[in-house]
Amino acid sequence: MLDSLPTARLRGVSFHSITEEHCIRCIGDGLDRGLGGWVITANLDHLRRALVDPVYRRFCEEATLVVADGMPLVWASRIQGTPLPERVAGSSLISSLSQEAAIWGRSLYMLGGVPGTAEMAGEVLKRRHSSLKIAGSHCPDFGFENNPDQVQHIIDLLVEAQPDIVYVALGSPKQEHLIERLREVLPNAWWMGVGIGFSFLCGDVRRAPRWMQVAGLEWLHRLAQEPQRLAGRYIADGIPFALSLLATSLGARMRGRQKEPGDLA
Repeated sequence: MLDSLPTARLRGVSFHSITEEHCIRCIGDGLDRGLGGWVITANLDHLRRALVDPVYRRFCEEATLVVADGMPLVWASRIQGTPLPERVAGSSLISSLSQEAAIWGRSLYMLGGVPGTAEMAGEVLKRRHSSLKIAGSHCPDFGFENNPDQVQHIIDLLVEAQPDIVYVALGSPKQEHLIERLREVLPNAWWMGVGIGFSFLCGDVRRAPRWMQVAGLEWLHRLAQEPQRLAGRYIADGIPFALSLLATSLGARMRGRQKEPGDLA
């Protein structure tokens, strides 16, 4: 099923052309067949990183599912004539996938986040879905990735818990680096980096209103809440790259039209 999924390429990076609902079905199908996987919900910043960082580019190639978590990516795909059906936001998927996991009888593990949010996020999801199984939670110390003993402690916790789905909330690219290291420990589990998703669930960080999400303005809402931390990413890097991506997509569309059979010379 996963091998036959349609894809669209943006600047050479492949995105699966699926909806949020379809993404969840793919994960459920994989679990039913005893097949683990890795979901990357890639936004504009992730795509920009994939173009300059060969290691991150490899992560995107190795992931089982790569979906577009950003309206500029969806717009660019439509402009170039290879439309992605919708934005699949990790901050939404963490809730919708957890809802289905409760129905499936599958368990979750909450790893990372700001101290205290992993446990709290699990409690929020448990209150929403009483049958949901929370296999465990853990927030490693800052700099843990450079301490073999702390990494081994995470491995020991996961092996003992045996979760079906692991949410890793460490921000990108740290969460992707950790997922690559840990996947072999639980080869039948599904892994997904969720960034600030735990803080959204706990209410520590407010998500943008629905209209801003649809309009592609969620970044502005986030910027207003954390201007010092996010100004460089969104303004200095994000806006110029978004404009470049849209222009590149328009150019690809025009080149495609020029090559259509039957055109007059």
